[in-house]
Amino acid sequence: MSFDENEPQAFREQRFPAERAGRREVRKTASLDSGGAHIGAAVVTVALVLLGRYGKLVALGIVSGVFLLWFSAALAWAYADGDHGRHALQRAYNVTFGWGDGF
Repeated sequence: MSFDENEPQAFREQRFPAERAGRREVRKTASLDSGGAHIGAAVVTVALVLLGRYGKLVALGIVSGVFLLWFSAALAWAYADGDHGRHALQRAYNVTFGWGDGF
């Protein structure tokens, strides 16, 4: 969205929702590649298992809580953005664990 200060407010109020709807449709039709997210989820799972195995329960709670909060926030953001169902879950999963692409 570009902003032109000389643009009339009535025109801007019509243009912005149309641009948002167009971007939302592009996002909904795009395929979501979860390869890197699977790697990130595997790394987190291994880390949580190791923390539990060695009795670091406080660290286990903190790390799992951070990822739970991160996933919940991403899911709320996806729902607020207009996604529902499986696509919203996939977007939240990719946002939470997508950093695994770097491995």
